[in-house]
Amino acid sequence: MTAFLRAIVANPGESSDEAAHVATIKAEMEKVGFDEVKVDPQGNVMGFMGSGKTLIAFDGHIDTVGIGNRDNWTFDPYEGFEDEEEIGGRGVSDQLSGTVSAVYAAKIMKDLGLLNDKYRVMVVGTVQEEDCDGLCWEYIYHEDKIRPEFVVSSEPTDGGLYRGQRGRMEIRIDVKGVSCHGSAPDRGDNAIYKMADILRDVRALNNNGDAESTDIRGLVKMLNPKYNDQWKEARFLGRGTVTASQIFFTSPSRCAVADSCAVSLDRRMTVGETWESCLEEIRQLPAVKKYGSDVTVVCTTMTDLHLKVLYILSSATSLLGYFLRITRFVQVPLQHTRISSVIRESVMQRLHLSVR
Repeated sequence: MTAFLRAIVANPGESSDEAAHVATIKAEMEKVGFDEVKVDPQGNVMGFMGSGKTLIAFDGHIDTVGIGNRDNWTFDPYEGFEDEEEIGGRGVSDQLSGTVSAVYAAKIMKDLGLLNDKYRVMVVGTVQEEDCDGLCWEYIYHEDKIRPEFVVSSEPTDGGLYRGQRGRMEIRIDVKGVSCHGSAPDRGDNAIYKMADILRDVRALNNNGDAESTDIRGLVKMLNPKYNDQWKEARFLGRGTVTASQIFFTSPSRCAVADSCAVSLDRRMTVGETWESCLEEIRQLPAVKKYGSDVTVVCTTMTDLHLKVLYILSSATSLLGYFLRITRFVQVPLQHTRISSVIRESVMQRLHLSVR
C-alpha cells in the first residue's frame, strides 16, 4: 500500500492534469483483482467488486493543489519521504492515501467473502475536486448513470467518523484606484494600499473575539448564543473562518501606481451563516465602507452547507453551487441537525451495523 501511495504521489496531479494518477490507480485496481475497472469520459477512475444489488461507493478525489513556493518544502514534494511513522508528499493527506486505503479495503472485503449477492463496492478516484467541488459526482450521477445506495468519503478525519461539514464560498473583493507616474504617487489613488486596509479588517474578522467593545467582532461570535440561535449546531461543526487566498492587480508598469486590486477570500461557513450574511459581513467592514463605491464584494462560487450521516455523503455540488439531491441517499437538512433515531436506525440497519 505504501508503494502504491508513493507511486501516485511521484507524479504531479493538479486539477485537469490527473492522467498519471488515473493510470497508476487503474493499474493497481487491475493488479489486485477488481472485477471491473474503467475510466469515464470526464476522467474519473472506477473499480468495482462484487455483484450485489446494493452499491456502496468509496470516494476520494485524486487531484491535488499545486506545491506553492518550492523553497518552503524541506523535501521533494513528488519524490516524497517515508519513515516508520509518516509518508510525506504532495496530496498524501488530501486525499490520495484515502483512495489507496479504499482500493485495498475493497480487496479485503472480497478476500473475506463480504461481497455476496447483496453488495457491490465501487471505489472511485474523482477528478477536478480542488477547482470544481462536486462537479465529478454531478457527472457520475447524470452522465454515467451510476447511483450508489451510499457514498463513503475518504477525506481525512484523524480516524473519526464524521457526519457534518461546514459550507464553503469564495468571495471576491475588487478595489478601484487611479494610476499615475510612480515619481508622483500623490497624484494617483493606489488600489493596493486601499486593499491593504481592507485585508487588515478581514484578518481581524477571522482572528478577533466577540466582545462588544471590539470594533470588528470576530467570526467566533457564531458560537455564542447571544449572536446565533443555532449556536449548539455551530459548536458541533466548528466556527466559520475567512482567509485571503489569492491577490490580483493591474498597473500600467512597475513604475506606476496600481489602478486596481482584487483578492479572493476562502470563507468556511457554520450553522446560522448564509452566503448573503457572509457578503454583508465583508461589506460592513470599516475599510470597505471607507472606500465606498470604489469597492465591490461578490460571491464567485459556493458549496452548500449540509450534513452527512455517519460519513455517508448526502449531496454533491457543482462549481455554480448546484445542489444535487441524489435519489435514495439519506438527506439530512442542516436545520435538522438532531438526527432522529428512526433515520439513524434505518441507515445502520441497511448497512448491517449495530446501532449504538
